[in-house]
Amino acid sequence: MNYQKVTPELVALLADITGPGYVIHDDREKMLPYSHDEIFESGYTTMPEVVVKPRTAAEVSLIMQLAVQENIPVTPRGAGSGLSGGAVPLYGGILLSLERMNSILEIDRENLMVVLEPGVITNELNRSLAGEGLFYAGYPLSLENCFIGGNVAENAGGARAIKYGVTGRYVHGLEVVLPSGKIMELGGKRLKDVTGYDLLQLLVGSEGTLGIFTRITLRVLPLPPASAVLLAPFPDVESAVKAAPRMMIESGIVPAAIELIDRRSMELGCRFRNEKAPNMQQAGSYLLIEVDGGTEEVERNYNILADHCLEGGALDVYVANTPSTREKFWKLRAVIGEAIKAYCGDNAAEDIVVPPSSIPALLAETESLSDRYGLESVCFGHLGDGNVHIHLLKKEDTMTDEKYWQAIHTMLEKLYTIAHQLGGTLSGEHGIGHKRKKYLPFVLGETELDLMQGIKAIFDPTCILNPGKIIGPDPTPEE
Repeated sequence: MNYQKVTPELVALLADITGPGYVIHDDREKMLPYSHDEIFESGYTTMPEVVVKPRTAAEVSLIMQLAVQENIPVTPRGAGSGLSGGAVPLYGGILLSLERMNSILEIDRENLMVVLEPGVITNELNRSLAGEGLFYAGYPLSLENCFIGGNVAENAGGARAIKYGVTGRYVHGLEVVLPSGKIMELGGKRLKDVTGYDLLQLLVGSEGTLGIFTRITLRVLPLPPASAVLLAPFPDVESAVKAAPRMMIESGIVPAAIELIDRRSMELGCRFRNEKAPNMQQAGSYLLIEVDGGTEEVERNYNILADHCLEGGALDVYVANTPSTREKFWKLRAVIGEAIKAYCGDNAAEDIVVPPSSIPALLAETESLSDRYGLESVCFGHLGDGNVHIHLLKKEDTMTDEKYWQAIHTMLEKLYTIAHQLGGTLSGEHGIGHKRKKYLPFVLGETELDLMQGIKAIFDPTCILNPGKIIGPDPTPEE
């Protein structure tokens, strides 16, 4: 399938829709930030031909109608904080940025719902809700720069998914512009709805390939009055991994978060923050555990969990029960990805998820394969829900780029196969996008892939919207 190129005439028509101040064309410097997301690997950058910034659903609809008429691909984009290449305009065309659609339209305390536009920064939402004694629980760790629309498009998870679940649990309504330009309303403020197929949840996690979200209704919760964070160093990864399910089963307490940080990850996080973590000489890994709830409940629970950590082999347990100390512990975890990018250069950042009990086996296989292919693995992530972020680095600086990426590809094929055998899959929260698309057959069968392709064809028969992502053959760009 050949797409048409963006012409000056098309740029003028886009400017008529949004106003000329919200169209960027023929300015490489201004368009460059829209050519990539936060993916760690090189080779996932493509320049758009034009960037357009609509303000309303009606404008998005007109842009899509124009794109279909002129056969121009459209790539929707939120904050560009994704890690799968999903917001990269692989075939140029129109980059449709939702950054101007950034209003919180309603905070409905009586129904515990909030209605907002896709360009609202996740952290800004929680700041606004805090004043009402509420919070949005489905947020990821990148909440300071990601958009709600991107969270919904990726069905983003995060550290607190073990207790609160991922984004999709909280999405109750969507206004969607379809590839044809039609505007569709799904769901609302109701908590139950079994009327027909669940199209709303089909669109959650569809990565901008089926429709563009222009208004979102989310369920929110009462803000817990207290929280505390435990940092528990363990002698090795295996003892930390085994301690986590045991402490929940034996205590009956489900923490808000249980994060695993291996020694190398902690070293990088400390270096980036210019901090020191306790027991760095003896610890092979760390658990970061958060509990929340009522004040007395939190104090009781963190003492119980601390005892279970010690019984499970922890070298010590450090408690953070003030805002500043909680933030200090969480920052060490939150900056690990940035630290790897800063100090380690190109690397393969993976997002594998398995049943939590299979994490020891996954990490053992990861270490074995890394050794076999001359790589170093750095592992951290959401131990409570089985989602591990595995970064694969060069072990020796003398390894050429060609040999490194060949080793990465071969290892990933084996690692994804092992994850599938363990009951897992290749992405828990970062999505497929362009980065992982070629590996889908390692974890999905032909029947599933055919059904997904059929769904894409029904929503987007001309393959105009975010082509080359998730499913199906890549359209052939016009030479």
